[in-house]
Amino acid sequence: MKYKIIIIAFLFSWNAFSQSEVNGKMKTEIVQKHEMGYALHIPANTKDKKPLIIFLHGSGEKGTDIEKVKIHGPFKYIKNHELDAYILAPQCPENEEWNNEVLYRLILKIQKENNIDSNRIYLTGLSLGGWGTWNLAFSHPDMFAALVPISGFVDLIQLEEACKIAAIPTRVFHGLMDDVVNPDYAIAIYKELKKCNGNVELTIFDDAGHDSWSRVYDNQEIYDWMFKQIKK
Repeated sequence: MKYKIIIIAFLFSWNAFSQSEVNGKMKTEIVQKHEMGYALHIPANTKDKKPLIIFLHGSGEKGTDIEKVKIHGPFKYIKNHELDAYILAPQCPENEEWNNEVLYRLILKIQKENNIDSNRIYLTGLSLGGWGTWNLAFSHPDMFAALVPISGFVDLIQLEEACKIAAIPTRVFHGLMDDVVNPDYAIAIYKELKKCNGNVELTIFDDAGHDSWSRVYDNQEIYDWMFKQIKK
């Protein structure tokens, strides 16, 4: 028995001395590829710099059929009216949500390739695009001269950090009878923004459900308001 104890002790001692540590560094680069279609309306006269309206559609317009992005919003409006501005409508791929950085790079691309006034870039969206409007604005608050989110969900973190977009004039719209996105989200972020943003307004349509966007986008008034906003 004494012999066995000695052997075990020897093995423990040998294992202790055989342990070692290695320190090192590894460099790697992970590349993600994204593809996003878009429609771009170019005004008749591009000699002078023109404003840019970015429109983010709802979940029903996802996919690869680019005509879907023209069903609602500014593209629908210009079928019968004129807007002296560039209008960019990206299309969110199926089974994805709006990606802030992909949208941001798309906007930079459109800016680089066209005669756009960088102080007059306006961001708007409906439903899923309303949520995307908030997200993109919080990610890049220095880019936009005005925000018009409609019927959009609001993340909790956005409520907590509302003053990050305090400098951006904002018009929020929602339907009181919306059974898809609760209007309480619009009310909550409006209250938070009101604490630090002197140019924010909330409109709740008493007789509207989830589609509170048609009466907003089909009216020249919202575009006139946007065009008056200039980033300082």
